[in-house]
Amino acid sequence: MSAYKIIELVGTSSKSWEDATQQAVAHASKTVRNLRIAEVVQQDATIDAKGKIKEYRVKLSLSFKYEG
Repeated sequence: MSAYKIIELVGTSSKSWEDATQQAVAHASKTVRNLRIAEVVQQDATIDAKGKIKEYRVKLSLSFKYEG
């Protein structure tokens, strides 16, 4: 039997929501082993004073195999 832990992260990117997701997963993979699933829970974007998207943001639930 396996057990999995779920953590929540926010990824950001000036390019896209997909890139924000990749940035968060890449950053998490540096310190968390056995990542299994990334689920995008929420997407939003910050907007500058001229009405242009400044930053894409995603909230992720990441699961990994628990080794406790």
